[in-house]
Amino acid sequence: MASTSSGARLMVFDVPHLYYLPQFIPVFRELQRRSSSGFEALFLLYSEIDGPEFAAVMADVAAKEELPHRWVKTLEEGLAYYEATRPTWIVFGNEYKHLDELPKESRHAMVNHGAGIKSAGHSINSCRFTVRFAEGPYQLQQLKKSYPPGNYVDVGFAKLDPLFRGEPIKGGMTIQSAGLDPNKKTLLYAPTFYPSSLELFPDHWPREFAEYNLVVKPHFFTYTKARYRAQRKKLERWKAAPNVRVASVSDYTLLPFFAMADVLISDASTALFEFAALNKPVVWCDFLKLRWTYRGPFAYRFKNRMDQDILRYADIAVHAPRYADLHSIVADQLAHPAGFERQRREYAEVLLGKLDGHASTRIVDYLLGHHP
Repeated sequence: MASTSSGARLMVFDVPHLYYLPQFIPVFRELQRRSSSGFEALFLLYSEIDGPEFAAVMADVAAKEELPHRWVKTLEEGLAYYEATRPTWIVFGNEYKHLDELPKESRHAMVNHGAGIKSAGHSINSCRFTVRFAEGPYQLQQLKKSYPPGNYVDVGFAKLDPLFRGEPIKGGMTIQSAGLDPNKKTLLYAPTFYPSSLELFPDHWPREFAEYNLVVKPHFFTYTKARYRAQRKKLERWKAAPNVRVASVSDYTLLPFFAMADVLISDASTALFEFAALNKPVVWCDFLKLRWTYRGPFAYRFKNRMDQDILRYADIAVHAPRYADLHSIVADQLAHPAGFERQRREYAEVLLGKLDGHASTRIVDYLLGHHP
């Protein structure tokens, strides 16, 4: 059993990537509210996994969010820290390759870093924690099917708690702070990294959508992976338009963007389902830039890559088969925002569970109630 210098039990949030934080921070805040719980929290941050540039961003976020933290360089150094300190709980956001090497005294939990709709989130290695928290009935069913011996608790989707509670997002962007027009409707474009629609948006699309504010929130990998430099060049061109705000890598959470947007435009990303849970319209781009290794005789690779778990809920949104169709579709969704409301509400309950702002409450209830 681990103790801090004050004698409290230790709960560590394992953060190899910046984008784990939006799911962890609501849980941390809930733990803070229970000052008499006998637990202290720590964020274990990794400096070499995404490189020094992104470690600097993570350091800035940790300072702004006032997160108690410690730095290690690699997963192996992190494991050595766990062996030395033996925390009561270690909270992960994804699979952990050293799971079987963790101290026997430590319990471990997984709070998936994103909406667990994709089948990858149901792999056996993502199930073998002391407890695996599920975001809703669908994921709970898939986890039980994948690894029946696992211990699963359906809690909901903690990342969205601040929005459902109406809490301010620290340092969160607003229409005014972004330098946009408060009298215009705001479109949030949040593409994934691959396969993505981003490269098929023309350089002049801000001009064609001049009657709207355009907020672009790229995937983290668009900034971190060398192979997506063409996407970064496209973003640089869009930045020059007066009605565009392109998020930087330091804008690590989608929450302030969700709060300010009237419509989300995306491709096959879990962001679609997170935004739809707020009962706002979503436009799903079916036009995608594919490498030659995913076209023609290799088209089967694309089919294999496209997650069938996501596609079964594709009618949560209106689909844009071509970029040329996008403007009229967006205008129609803004004019008729309730058009897909039934699907949004139904699927949100199935995929993200209870949307009452208390998923983090249920997570902390379990962690505090189940320890040596």
